[in-house]
Amino acid sequence: QVQLVESGGGLVQPGGSLRLSCVASVSIFRILTMGWYRQAPGKERELVGTINSVGNQNYADSVKGRFSISRDNGKNTVYLQMNSLKPEDTAVYYCNRVGNLYLWGQGTLVTVSS
Repeated sequence: QVQLVESGGGLVQPGGSLRLSCVASVSIFRILTMGWYRQAPGKERELVGTINSVGNQNYADSVKGRFSISRDNGKNTVYLQMNSLKPEDTAVYYCNRVGNLYLWGQGTLVTVSS
């Protein structure tokens, strides 16, 4: 069974930065398109951005220019660098493959507040 383990969340002031990590225990990690998702209180989970097997990225308009996704296939890890954080970025952040989702991990909580 694939496990997804997110980490790196916390409390940050508006304008601050955080870097999230996600380790995926799947042997085919290097060929997967991976995504970062988030779920804010009272809202549905949404896709924040994706990175494919060769490193091409796409982002939701709400985070474009502020967030950046990268990956280290040798470590089965995908990262989310979040800059210029806003209170509306407050959410639990998850990683997962894009399409044919694996079981969700526990996520990591990001709180943007002064």
